[in-house]
Amino acid sequence: MYKFINGIAPIVVKNDFDGALDNLLENIRKDYEKWSNGNMSTHDELSLKPGRKFIKVIRGNSVWGFVAKEDGEHKGLPMKTGDVFKAASWASAAKHTRGNIFDKNQNYFRWTGPDYL
Repeated sequence: MYKFINGIAPIVVKNDFDGALDNLLENIRKDYEKWSNGNMSTHDELSLKPGRKFIKVIRGNSVWGFVAKEDGEHKGLPMKTGDVFKAASWASAAKHTRGNIFDKNQNYFRWTGPDYL
């Protein structure tokens, strides 16, 4: 939450990556609320943990998935900034991308994680 100054909320400027990541988290929450009939559990709160190549999206006590921080290569395949990967384990992303946070089509995931191929 932002601190109000003289009753006015500050304008928060985000770059495209931060805004798209916020949009992903919001869409995960919406999918969970739709599945649970609006009963959001505190055990399923979302958090982010930045790493060297990826941002880990954590839901409760499990890894929801990974988001690529920059263009590069992962397990021999090219990856673009914003690519979303399923979790292979707590510490590593699966090999193939499932979608991208910048895509207009945001139906490649559920609240449980990115979809299987």
